[in-house]
Amino acid sequence: MSQPPQPGEPEGQTPDPGAPQGQPYPQQQYQQPYPQQHPQQQGWYGPPQQPPPSSNKTALWVGLGVLGLVVVVAVVAITGFVAPGFFLSDSKSEAPVAAPSSAPPSSAQDTTAESPVGVPASRMDLPKRATPLADPANCAYPADATGSVPKKANPPAAGPTPATGTMAVTVKTTAGDIGLTLDRGLAPCTVASFLSLAQQGYYDGTSCHRLGTSGLQMLQCGDPEASGMGGPGYNVPDEAFPEVRYGRGILAMAKRQTPNSGGSQFFMVYGAAELPPDYTVFGSISDPGLQTLDKVARAGVDDAKGPGDGTGPPRIPVTFQSIAVG
Repeated sequence: MSQPPQPGEPEGQTPDPGAPQGQPYPQQQYQQPYPQQHPQQQGWYGPPQQPPPSSNKTALWVGLGVLGLVVVVAVVAITGFVAPGFFLSDSKSEAPVAAPSSAPPSSAQDTTAESPVGVPASRMDLPKRATPLADPANCAYPADATGSVPKKANPPAAGPTPATGTMAVTVKTTAGDIGLTLDRGLAPCTVASFLSLAQQGYYDGTSCHRLGTSGLQMLQCGDPEASGMGGPGYNVPDEAFPEVRYGRGILAMAKRQTPNSGGSQFFMVYGAAELPPDYTVFGSISDPGLQTLDKVARAGVDDAKGPGDGTGPPRIPVTFQSIAVG
């Protein structure tokens, strides 16, 4: 599935934005969004300018400068040989000379302090449909014969589904609570599927398997096997539209590259996410929920366990404990 992308950047796909974006994934299965790749423009360089001809006066000054430099180097070398403390730090000195090199940070906290994750200061507004959907909408959830089904779930009832109104959801995780507001006016079939899975306890005990901190700033969750390829055994139809944009505070579905291939995986965007409008947006993230995501993002990605595209499991594990609806 296509994943949010480097937001199954939030089920994702193989490097197709984000990404999300190494080690390849099976393109027909892996869900995750990836950031769009923008071709780099080739720089144009003219012929180098020729230096002006040197004069006798210039040559004289250059010669004197070289002679002075030789004298200084000789003095420094002699001093260093006689008094090595000039080059090496002295434990008795009030201002010891810094070591020429230092070891890289050995902990996630040190890494966070020296390389903070930059995120936008303001959240993005939810997109709006130019033409509201018919209410009720007609939804269908066909069986998924291509994805991995580590934990099968019952699909929602097919047929008429409310296409107006919102629903508050609180996801309790090991990293902190994440409040969500699901919007039926944006994606009625997706909202119905998410609520059904939550009420079945499908997400309980699952871990968020993919964090992106640059390019695609999102956390992807919802795969019971935490591989990016798992799903509930049925597909959710695409409900994206051209005006869709992704940014801080947006909740969206991951999918494979094929149309109408969503399932249980989704991604929560806490920062920037340059993605094509192919991923269904079905709600927003609360401010306290974003603070939880920011904390996870600041701790960084476990690159050793990632696919090599700059994303991977978060260093702070995020495991769903329960989801309260309403």
